[in-house]
Amino acid sequence: MSHLAVLLAALVVDRVVGDPDWLWRRLSHPVVIFGHAISLADKRLNRSSDAAATRRRKGQIAIAGLLLAAALCGWALARVFGGMGMVGLVLEVVVVAVFLAQKSLADHVAAVATGLREDGLDGGRKAVSMIVGRDPEVLDQSAVCRASIESLAENFSDGIVAPALWYAVFGLPGLLAYKMLNTADSMIGHLDERYTDFGRAAAKLDDLANWPASRLSAMLIAAGAGLVKGRGAMRQAAGTALRDSGLHRSPNAGWPEAAMAGALGLALAGPRRYHGEVVMEASLNASGSGEAGTRHILEALSVYRRALDCLALLAAAGILVLF
Repeated sequence: MSHLAVLLAALVVDRVVGDPDWLWRRLSHPVVIFGHAISLADKRLNRSSDAAATRRRKGQIAIAGLLLAAALCGWALARVFGGMGMVGLVLEVVVVAVFLAQKSLADHVAAVATGLREDGLDGGRKAVSMIVGRDPEVLDQSAVCRASIESLAENFSDGIVAPALWYAVFGLPGLLAYKMLNTADSMIGHLDERYTDFGRAAAKLDDLANWPASRLSAMLIAAGAGLVKGRGAMRQAAGTALRDSGLHRSPNAGWPEAAMAGALGLALAGPRRYHGEVVMEASLNASGSGEAGTRHILEALSVYRRALDCLALLAAAGILVLF
């Protein structure tokens, strides 16, 4: 029950406070520290002269060591906080809130709508380039809006629901290990010449770690759609997730993205360009509209906020069940 109570408090804190820029300009965010550790492992172990099998083995050793280090840090923090009474509980709430991204994600996506309204297409492209990796200069206004909505849905899963779920089940060791894994996947889990072997273990483990959260995220988005737009939107979101999630190249991202596509009546995903290379991908909710505007971003944010409410209610319900 204590994990759920801390999680509920952390969700509230992060929803209100988010990631203050003034703080992280003075201190290194834990994820930045994780990134330094991953970069060090990459530099020391990932050698182009090694055979593919050797690079895969070294990648397995690297991610195992990184996850163990993160879990041990979480265990040590839990032990320290556990001996500090109420002060320790407050500190644990703060640590958990740091690893959630509710307000910061909403702020970044809302900035895309603001950029489009105030500075036109150039403003929207600049804002969306902060949250997606695709080439912004080739995006028209509709593509900018769709990209921001897709990012909102995907990051709802791996930036909020997954860390919350891993903390609820395994406490701080689970939370820190998950964030280390997710950071490693974003840095070395790529299918390019340098990382296709070395980053393979990180990518596969990240897929496994995000499996339950992605499905839960889709249902939360459907519930949020029901609260914002009614039962029809809820059924459409859930149905689209069940039908189209497998069309996505990711085994997990398709679930929340398809749910959001159904909720908004939009066609999301489809072909996109990264670093000059076109990636062909099927559309999610292909029968939906391909024309998205700022109103769709604002509607997606409304669904997202109600989905966050549902996540907090799940934590509260868990407390009541275990009380």
